[in-house]
Amino acid sequence: MTDIEQLEASILDDIHAAADEAALESVRVATLGKQGSVSALLKTLGAMSPDERRTRGAAINALKDRVGLAIADRKAVLKDAALDARLARETVDITLPVRPGPLAEGRIHPVSQVIDEITAIFTDMGFSVAEGPDIETDHYNFTALNFPPDHPAREMHDTFFLKPKQDGSRLLLRTHTSPVQVRTMEREKPPIRIIAPGRTYRCDSDATHTPMFHQVEGLVIDETTHFGHLKWVLEEFLKAFFEVDEVKTRFRPSFFPFTEPSMEVDVGCKRSGSEIRIGEGDDWLEILGCGMVHPNVIRSAGLDPDRYQGFAFGMGIDRIAMLKYGMPDLRAFFDADVRWLRHYGFRPLDLPSLYGGLTS
Repeated sequence: MTDIEQLEASILDDIHAAADEAALESVRVATLGKQGSVSALLKTLGAMSPDERRTRGAAINALKDRVGLAIADRKAVLKDAALDARLARETVDITLPVRPGPLAEGRIHPVSQVIDEITAIFTDMGFSVAEGPDIETDHYNFTALNFPPDHPAREMHDTFFLKPKQDGSRLLLRTHTSPVQVRTMEREKPPIRIIAPGRTYRCDSDATHTPMFHQVEGLVIDETTHFGHLKWVLEEFLKAFFEVDEVKTRFRPSFFPFTEPSMEVDVGCKRSGSEIRIGEGDDWLEILGCGMVHPNVIRSAGLDPDRYQGFAFGMGIDRIAMLKYGMPDLRAFFDADVRWLRHYGFRPLDLPSLYGGLTS
């Protein structure tokens, strides 16, 4: 075996033994580099005669070509192996179950659900839904609703006022949705039957009060409405909302500037520990305020109180949601805790309906 054949056999063994591309590059440099073994053979051609140089040169160049081809083939094999190893490390098992979509994971906030329930009940009674701005004027929030100039609600510790304008007047965040009643009476002619759900704002915060909360107001204005109609509407609402066959109500005299007479409404309930069950037992729970619309309020909206009369009522949406669904702390409504929402929230397609039951 000639020295060229011996060298070729040794180089091919080194090429096949290379475990990765870095090791293969070391073999290439050791053989075909400037100081490599094949390059060393080429340097010996200068001391040979022309005939020897021709024969020997052809053999060495042929060795160089075979070594280069062997290195290229081995490099392709190592590159494929490296790719296979990377794919194995980074593989994704596409047979895993698909994550649930929005319809399965998403939840409707209890406040939104209860607003839909209230709307379903009152629209079935012939009420329409009215809306108004969250930022109100003193006129619509207080004056038009018969609040006297020195009423405590006009003070900073009860109401969120904005910075005074140049003329001294101040806008405010509405403290109730009652301004919608006045705006509706100004805009529409009687008969009027509306509910006005929405956000309201007061300087208060504890387990049953938050600075921002939700209320719904109801208003009926026509020429013949009386207190018996108010009592029937409220009792029918309570039966439908709490999904009970009968409710007991108790109307206690109270005072609101915008109604006369004014009443607080208690509903019959049963208390068992922290649980309250509406429509059972001999206990009572205050649930809303109501009354006949004050003539001054009707007059401030541009209507004749000698011709038109009506009733109004208001209740906290967050509070009746707590009563119906057993939520102990009002502040949790606004904490944006996903765990709480998963527990108390409603599925997107659980739409309230009076036909199948609001929560069926």
